[in-house]
Amino acid sequence: MKTKLFLYFLVAFAGAAFVIMESSDVRAEAIKLTYSCFFPPTHIQSQLADAWSEEVRKRTDGKVKVEYYAGQTLTKAKQCYDGVLEGISDIGFSVFAYTRGRFPVISVVDLPLGYTSGKTATAVINKVYEKFRPKELDNVKVMYLHAHGPGLVHTKGKAVRKLEDMKGLKFRAHGTSAQVVRTLGGTPVPKPMPEAYQMLQKGVVDGGVYPLETNKGWKLGDVTDYCTANFSSAYTSSFFVVMNKDKWNALPADVRETIEQINREWAVKHGEAWDTSDMEGMRYFLDHGNQVIGLDKEESARWKKAVAPIIDNYAKALDQKGFNGREIVDFTIKTLNSLQ
Repeated sequence: MKTKLFLYFLVAFAGAAFVIMESSDVRAEAIKLTYSCFFPPTHIQSQLADAWSEEVRKRTDGKVKVEYYAGQTLTKAKQCYDGVLEGISDIGFSVFAYTRGRFPVISVVDLPLGYTSGKTATAVINKVYEKFRPKELDNVKVMYLHAHGPGLVHTKGKAVRKLEDMKGLKFRAHGTSAQVVRTLGGTPVPKPMPEAYQMLQKGVVDGGVYPLETNKGWKLGDVTDYCTANFSSAYTSSFFVVMNKDKWNALPADVRETIEQINREWAVKHGEAWDTSDMEGMRYFLDHGNQVIGLDKEESARWKKAVAPIIDNYAKALDQKGFNGREIVDFTIKTLNSLQ
């Protein structure tokens, strides 16, 4: 009788353990999130996004599993933000400037303020966001923001050594970079980065304005010949990593806290990666026999003066939209100057 009773309890215990294990597995698999990014899987920024996904899984002890989709396989670069709002993806990583005019406050960071590094640009955009908390981003959960290193002029076939050389040239550019091209005398052709290689290869454009990392990350060093080091008028492009607000709010509090910590760490990683990849992009560019053209002090001053109206006009445009444009622009400039 004792043996039967023991076996009964043993079976009951094993069954209970199985139920507990099974329910634990269910809990572990209960939270699944999708993450859309336009960068190809080989790009360092895409690799960091993928690593973020894995870090979330690890630090939540498997409570959250992020399915990462690189290379526009889930949503296109221009559709990424709306894709998050509509639930096509839970998380999205793309460029603010791909939907020009939609993010007036945060896009102040993109102005040609003379950026020297991605680390600095990333610090600037996060400080601008923390200072102004723009309502334009209230419909999503902002995970973190970052921005690339100095956007410089690259050309195919013709070297740009002075402002006058920009005249008559077409450049793939978008958002603020398109304004920069126009102000410097060129003609912008607004297309997202995934289309740049083919446009240059087929001669649709004569060049592009972009950070050095792009020469390797998007292989544009293969289809360009010259880089003009116009640092005095260098812009940046700001990137978002955002999450569907309802999905975010539905996460357990401890999971949200863990992800917030990872976000703070990853913003820094992205900024540093922009600079590391800029150096790699420069090496790639030079290894292909291409040439970097420096500007002397006088010519640099001309380029800086040429883009100054973009900055002033942006402040006025913000005023017209009901913001204190001068305050926002001046804060951004002051923050940049304090970091460089």
